[in-house]
Amino acid sequence: MLIIVSPSKRLDLSDKQPNGKAMPKFHKRSLELINILKDKTREDIKGLMKLSDNLTELNYERYHAYSNKFNVKNSKAAMYAFQGDVFQGLAPEDFGESEIEFAENHFRVLSGLYGLLKPMDKMQAYRLEMGTRLNNDQGTNLYHFWGDQITDEINKLLKNIDDPFLVNLASNEYYEVVNKSKIKYPILNFTFKEYRDGKLKFISFNAKKARGLMSRFIIKNNIRNKEDLKGFDLEDYTYESNLSSDIEYVYVR
Repeated sequence: MLIIVSPSKRLDLSDKQPNGKAMPKFHKRSLELINILKDKTREDIKGLMKLSDNLTELNYERYHAYSNKFNVKNSKAAMYAFQGDVFQGLAPEDFGESEIEFAENHFRVLSGLYGLLKPMDKMQAYRLEMGTRLNNDQGTNLYHFWGDQITDEINKLLKNIDDPFLVNLASNEYYEVVNKSKIKYPILNFTFKEYRDGKLKFISFNAKKARGLMSRFIIKNNIRNKEDLKGFDLEDYTYESNLSSDIEYVYVR
């Protein structure tokens, strides 16, 4: 299987985070986007991403500090640099060597800037959500920019995996960059719900963390087939067969 998740806006590239080991697959394409962003004024960036003044300044500085040379000072391993809800659930701080190796082969982060990141890829600080409308040589947004590049890479990765299927734990915004009609292997989607006031509800914040928890469950237990995914039970979630199907697994707590 191959897991895909969304990135997070919250980052930590401090010295306490592990250094990356490899350049991102599409780092040359990333530089094209950075060059576009470097030409934007502060007001352009503020409007483009609907940011506060402080976040506008932070990201304006990030774009202009971005270097085509990745080193231990300006970059860290992607899996550890992201600090949002998904990665709080993933909690990779206690991963051992074998778990990191498994993640390198079975876990990818979709990214507006980098396209697709391996866990130990070098990553510089940035903010560029996949849904951003940014004019580029391929069109008017990042979906146009990435085209089928990410889809093709996913197919290539799945081809070399035993029991190939795609574990979609990404948000709709990021999953949209994947051309589902061109994925050559089965796709398994996930929904996480919980009872509130006697009713089964989808709680966005908790669902994000649950996507990370599911990724953690897979990596920590070296899971490679669909059936074993039904055993996911972190933070009181339980597989609900009556709500699930062959293409969507539903978990309830």
